[in-house]
Amino acid sequence: MSKENVEKLLFAGGSDKNLRHKYNVIETKAEFVTEANKDGYDFTATELDDVLAEEELDFASSGNPRTRQIWLR
Repeated sequence: MSKENVEKLLFAGGSDKNLRHKYNVIETKAEFVTEANKDGYDFTATELDDVLAEEELDFASSGNPRTRQIWLR
């Protein structure tokens, strides 16, 4: 488990519209982490929180369709 895997997912979502959409519709942070782990991005909610804090990003989603402003490019 690692912050590096969080960053890999956030960069992957930044460049892959389908991946970004898949994760944008997930309701909770726990579900987000569970799905990420299933997809091979092995990290914890704490590690996700740490990376989001370092990048000054917020996990909250908004809009219709739902989007998150966490994706890195």
